[in-house]
Amino acid sequence: MPFLARATRYATLVAILMATAGAWADQAYAPTVGDAFPDTVYWGDTHVHTYLSADAFGMGNRTTPDQAYRFAKGEEVTSTGGERVRLRRPLDFIMVSDHAENIGVLPRLIAGDEYLQASPDGPAIIALFAEAPPLDRVLNARDLEAFKTLSATLMEGKSAWSGDYDLDETFRRQVWHAVIDVAELHNDPGTFTTFAGYEYSSNPPMLHRNVLFAGDPESTRQTMPFSKYDSANPEDLWAFLAEYEARTGSGVIAIPHNSNLSRGEMFRSRTHAGDPMTADYAALRVEREPVIEVTQIKGDSETHPLASPDDPYAGFESWGGANFDKSDKSDAWVSGSYARPALKSGLGLAAELGANPFKFGMIGSTDSHNGLATADSVNFWGKMAGNEPSPFRALTNTIYVASGYAAVWAEANTREALFDAFKRREVYATTGPRIVLRFFGGWDYTASDAARPDFAALGYSLGVPMGGDLAQTESGESPRFLIRAVKDPDGANLDRVQVVKGWRTSDGELFERVYDVAWAGDRVIEDGRLEDIGSTVDVEAATYLNTIGAPELAVTWSDPDFDGRHAAFYYVRVLEIPTPRWTTYDVVRFGAASPQDGTPLVIQERAYSSPIWYSP
Repeated sequence: MPFLARATRYATLVAILMATAGAWADQAYAPTVGDAFPDTVYWGDTHVHTYLSADAFGMGNRTTPDQAYRFAKGEEVTSTGGERVRLRRPLDFIMVSDHAENIGVLPRLIAGDEYLQASPDGPAIIALFAEAPPLDRVLNARDLEAFKTLSATLMEGKSAWSGDYDLDETFRRQVWHAVIDVAELHNDPGTFTTFAGYEYSSNPPMLHRNVLFAGDPESTRQTMPFSKYDSANPEDLWAFLAEYEARTGSGVIAIPHNSNLSRGEMFRSRTHAGDPMTADYAALRVEREPVIEVTQIKGDSETHPLASPDDPYAGFESWGGANFDKSDKSDAWVSGSYARPALKSGLGLAAELGANPFKFGMIGSTDSHNGLATADSVNFWGKMAGNEPSPFRALTNTIYVASGYAAVWAEANTREALFDAFKRREVYATTGPRIVLRFFGGWDYTASDAARPDFAALGYSLGVPMGGDLAQTESGESPRFLIRAVKDPDGANLDRVQVVKGWRTSDGELFERVYDVAWAGDRVIEDGRLEDIGSTVDVEAATYLNTIGAPELAVTWSDPDFDGRHAAFYYVRVLEIPTPRWTTYDVVRFGAASPQDGTPLVIQERAYSSPIWYSP
């Protein structure tokens, strides 16, 4: 089934010409000899689970790390469900991040490992899997009710994740070294980069982190995965990683994800134990967690309508809002669960502590549990093995999101260069489309600079890129921001570019505002709002046209409300024109019934830059 390999071409001649213009504009960012700054954006995924993750294996996944890497490189592999699949556009880098908890146990148990068969839960787990239906039987069920029944039986295997297998250090070390070895096998500096890593899964609530190692195998073998069985306190993870880095001189970071499901705990203003934060705590957190995963299959964590009631684009595919009673949605729940209110909270804590614990950049990744790093709605392969394409998933798995990818501005496609970019936060997130986004802040940019061919060189020479800090101003003038966004050459045109600002007044109040700064067409802002661009989506055919929107938007923008006394952050949000959601593609592709649960049929994909901070 050539599902992933298909390249949809629904555009009119006008749209094709516009897409070509966008692709041409993208070439402006190709590497240039002599550039002393990052001149290429690299695309990747730092959050992919294979059959080594006990929950993924338990729910039917049989994709190996080797297959996951080959798929990300653009090679054809066979999915667990039996389909031949290929990623239409290869990625530049990837990290297989299997759960540290019982990593690698189930494949060896089911393969007949005598040591694991004799473990406390070994016999019961073997019996559990003996009753599980094969995945192809689930996906090819005779009808919806049979699919639900078979899926429920298959999903029972997830309980094997928390089994007692009485693992000794020898077994754990063997698995970890195998993880490192397969990552090293596929690492090809300059062409395709792999990172050895794993997921630390503290819960409840969800306080998960992906741990990414930058070094060579000799360094990474000098540690072992730190799991929630070692400690459910993320601060202990940070201390463990800091000790490793000090001992080996090799870099490592942790990347939080799914804050939208953390019930307000990910970004709360106290420590894990409930104690007041200190400057040392803030410094350690920022050092260990310079970026967060702001969008993925289990939802988008940029902001929530309760946190940003004046933002009509808040709450995009947040998912977390559907999992809690209204009584749970307190200010603390919202402010501790989403990136924008956390960035605002960080300004207040910085004033109090002298250090900002929530000074993070933003990336996307998939959290795929089937080993296949797909994030585009038109070729989405799902989250778990049971979510592989079938006539039934649009009726049963609508809560999942086709998202996201990490975009990294780096000088080379190597572990060292990409890791350096993560550390300096020169990264951004997209919900799937490969939108090229540049964002600089400074004091001396002019209106015409946005159109210059040496846009990036000027951006670096006169200011700082996304993830950076603006120096204090003595003139009182507003900072100027240089922004350019170019559409995905194979995707939709752009609707608008927005700047999201958060600030803290001198008396401690926190505010936010979203500014439309560049947009397609001849629309004008009236009563503070830019009208919607409209839609070309044909839901019945799952198509859209690029006859609206723009292939590229660029602007030099200054903050009209700037006050040099107020600490602030700024980040860019780019919106595409409306396109079909993955569920709509499924309905048309399989001739299936449309979901009746209020699932949106049309979405606006987007990108989020890392912030730029200003401190008085």
